[in-house]
Amino acid sequence: MTSILWFRQDLRLADQRALVAAASEGPVVCLYVLDDERPGPWRIGGAQRWWLHHSLSALADALVDRGAQLILRRGDAVEEVLRLACEVGAARVHALRHYEPWWQDAEAALADRIDLHLHDGGTLAPPDRVRTGGGGRYRVFTPFWRALKEQMPPELPLPAPDRIATVADHPDSDALDDWALLPTAPDWAAGFGDYWAPGEEGAKDALRNFLPNITDYDTARNLPSIAGSSRLSPHLHFGEISPATVWHHAAKRARGEAEPFLREVGWRDFAANVIDILPDYGRRNGREAWDDFPWRDAEADFAAWTKGRTGYPIVDAGMRELWATGWMHNRVRMIAASFLTKHLLIDWRRGERWFWDTLVDANYANNAVNWQWIAGTGIDSNPFGRIMAPILQSEKFDAAAYIRKWVPELAKVPEPWIHDPHEAGCAPKGYPAPLIGHRAGRARALATAEAHGRGG
Repeated sequence: MTSILWFRQDLRLADQRALVAAASEGPVVCLYVLDDERPGPWRIGGAQRWWLHHSLSALADALVDRGAQLILRRGDAVEEVLRLACEVGAARVHALRHYEPWWQDAEAALADRIDLHLHDGGTLAPPDRVRTGGGGRYRVFTPFWRALKEQMPPELPLPAPDRIATVADHPDSDALDDWALLPTAPDWAAGFGDYWAPGEEGAKDALRNFLPNITDYDTARNLPSIAGSSRLSPHLHFGEISPATVWHHAAKRARGEAEPFLREVGWRDFAANVIDILPDYGRRNGREAWDDFPWRDAEADFAAWTKGRTGYPIVDAGMRELWATGWMHNRVRMIAASFLTKHLLIDWRRGERWFWDTLVDANYANNAVNWQWIAGTGIDSNPFGRIMAPILQSEKFDAAAYIRKWVPELAKVPEPWIHDPHEAGCAPKGYPAPLIGHRAGRARALATAEAHGRGG
């Protein structure tokens, strides 16, 4: 029996349970649909499109090596899957399950019209399987993590098949280049290839490079000037490696010392759990009490933040790293997000949308949960009154080398003044003054929150 393997954010052949199931039944036709219709405002952003182009190219090559072909179509995913099924005489579709609301809607619509078999593999455990003692869903991470750990380890990863049987006559496919996923005028992603190797092999290399340092992760991940984080996030987002594969390799390498890292992998599961129970979490406050909060419009301030021209070196370094590489160090993401929502009092959704377009790892669940955690609006979040002090954070986490790399006009400012060159009177000409002083920004944020009953 011929079946369709419907790829989405699961662009791999190893530990691909939908592929294994499809291949066990007969010929497989592999399909990826670029659907900019169903996601609506959440169509993938510019940086993700760069990654997607290279990831699809790598996947297509891997399929050819195994005797198969990747069919590319563009349009409404449900209609394109059904159209291809008619062309090749397929009566069944296999796919990994996804939790973004538009994909859940697509899965439901497709299941009404063809035999759709959904398989797990995008999370460590299906989110709705991680339940409270009373059978409810978790809305706070720490108890969710405890419950998730009780179900670990995940199933052992499945190897990629050596050969994939397919149909004799390949159906028509779009040409990847015709999708114009890569920027050209200007090519703002020209430097991305210096930092990333999209695709399944790139994911394996990233994991292999990280594992020797995993026992230092709990400390090193907070230091922007060193490569202390795994840099697996875009590979996990595009499904080029499974969370189960990451878990087993990390646990084997570091045993109990792997927990700080595995906890972060578990955070991905928690984020998927949140959007599964609150599908509009990417646009709506987790707590309705924040719906009438008077965020500032502040267009000039927002533009300065996006360009890395805030006058706070650690914030500016992060925003420039983001533009140059499509990624930002996790500690600096928190500092930059706190600065936008607290010092500048700009709605977290504006920052979320900027990250959506500029991050190669912009995941709907993670992006929304992380921004609401920082902003204080989420169902599980920091209190609004916890306001990160950018200068103190920069000093504490030894960000001098990081600043010198991404804010080159400050490269000759010595320590400790590089963290706050204006206060030290050694800011070079042309480097902007702070948009607002830390004390003034903190006081304004707290006063605004208190005036609207959002103190604490």
